Amino acid sequence: MMRRMVTAVAALSLLLPAIGCDVQARKEIAAEKGATEQGPPPPAKIAQSCKPQGRALKIGIVPINLQALFFNQINTGAKTVANKAGAQVQIVNGNDDSATQANAIDDLVANRFDAIIVDAIDTEGIKPAIRRAQAAGVAVVAVDATVKDPAVSTQVGTANSQGGQQLAASLLKATGGKGDIGVVAALNSTIQNERQKGFSDAVTAAGMKIKTVVDGRNIQENAQTAAENMLTGNPDLPYAYATGEPALIGLAAAVSSQQRTKDIKVVGWDLSTQAVDGLRAGWIVGVVQQNTFQFGYEAMNAAIDLSCDRAAPKDVPVPTQIVTPANVKDYLYYLEK
Repeated sequence: MMRRMVTAVAALSLLLPAIGCDVQARKEIAAEKGATEQGPPPPAKIAQSCKPQGRALKIGIVPINLQALFFNQINTGAKTVANKAGAQVQIVNGNDDSATQANAIDDLVANRFDAIIVDAIDTEGIKPAIRRAQAAGVAVVAVDATVKDPAVSTQVGTANSQGGQQLAASLLKATGGKGDIGVVAALNSTIQNERQKGFSDAVTAAGMKIKTVVDGRNIQENAQTAAENMLTGNPDLPYAYATGEPALIGLAAAVSSQQRTKDIKVVGWDLSTQAVDGLRAGWIVGVVQQNTFQFGYEAMNAAIDLSCDRAAPKDVPVPTQIVTPANVKDYLYYLEK
């Protein structure tokens, strides 16, 4: 009898820590779920709408694409403000094609929209279309991509080159300034070229080397194929940098499929489920997260003010955040559209 009691007590002593760990894990999961579901901070300001010719304002949005979570979150932020202000919104997918974006702007102008928010694929190529919009009396707000042209009434965005430099600093801290880097870029994107240059200038000045650059063209499937080829051709590559959300998702998939998570460190732009998984596992060491919802809030507020003949700031800078394995739980709401 005594032996049975001792055995039972021993079994219970082994079971209690396991139960404690399980309870703690459940609490952490519940906390993360709550953090994700609570969503981003709400807009601090809602512009007062107006009714030109007695109708609701009509605001058009032309994003780069509707695949990336990044662009969908900008749209969500913009629609949040528009819904509260009573403005109508139409989103036209740019579909990663500059001609499609230009045609979309022309169509919105022809349909008497009051303002247009655009995230330009080609910041030079978009200029004729936005000048036609301005000539027709339609205000243009550029978001994310910087379009340097008088036809842009308000520019909302972040300093892309500076963000690249921030990630360079994160990687240099982790590496001590030694080693080769592979870059998964989008050479058709003005924004991502700026991010690439800011990063490359900083790491090379500190003694690291850009070993290879591959072009994912800002399309997730292309980025994964390019990253797979990069890793296959450079089996000892210790570090990698991705210049945008599709690039980072593609790179993460390639690293996982080639079982390189133990011997490579990655930095990149924009959170996704794949990026969060890599951060939690520790092989992604830093991600620049732009405040995408704030992009949408600020862009829509400017579009409404301009449509109602009120002044709007010429430039609205939105700060970035660096997400690391240590603080990733604080940014999980960015996984929601």
